[in-house]
Amino acid sequence: MRENKFLSIYEEIVEQIQSGKLKPNEKLLSENELVEKYETSRETIRKALNLLSQNGYIQKIKGKGSFVLDVGRFDFPVSGLVSFKEIAQKTGKPWRTIVYELDEMKPDDYIQKQLHIAGKDRVWKIIRARELENERIILDKDFILKKYVPALTKEICEGSIYEYIEGELGLAISFAKKEISVDEPTEEDQRYLDLKNYEHVVVVKNYVYLEDASLFQYTESRHRLDKFKFVDFARRGQ
Repeated sequence: MRENKFLSIYEEIVEQIQSGKLKPNEKLLSENELVEKYETSRETIRKALNLLSQNGYIQKIKGKGSFVLDVGRFDFPVSGLVSFKEIAQKTGKPWRTIVYELDEMKPDDYIQKQLHIAGKDRVWKIIRARELENERIILDKDFILKKYVPALTKEICEGSIYEYIEGELGLAISFAKKEISVDEPTEEDQRYLDLKNYEHVVVVKNYVYLEDASLFQYTESRHRLDKFKFVDFARRGQ
């Protein structure tokens, strides 16, 4: 039991953060104070703090201590290529995808331009709201070339389209180009999102490519402003 004491300390601090007993940006007790509080070793406390840091609950700042991060927002990696399902499952909170529209369509001029296709090509249009803890916080508008994904169902769209493409169709999704802006909500945003009183949405435009560099998907993800922080890692060139 003593070997796993760091886990019980970790879980207790996580509960305090999630319940709001520990507030965003609040400084945790020092290592020495935590050693005394939990009557354990410094190594055990460091293991618990490292796990809290790895899972995004705290930030350790050298010479200053450990500070609580805002877990009301969850990280949306700018340079990564992950599905909402993958991100939502990591939060451990109830989530679902609501499919409002799934149609095969002839692309209009705007979609032709985004996907670099001609009018004769057919695309899937999927409009989905992403719900976390009973609030619709993302509106995804996907346009996928039908020649790469011949069939789609509502059930697939309620789960993960990427899981279907990679697992069932055997295609390798490789990379994406992203454009991020902050816009005023549209009527569609107002209809499909629980915007509360927020007057702006964060819009991420994704151009997604297969392993052979074929552009197969264009997506507009429209995010409620308070629920997301976009994270990236950059290294300065030498």
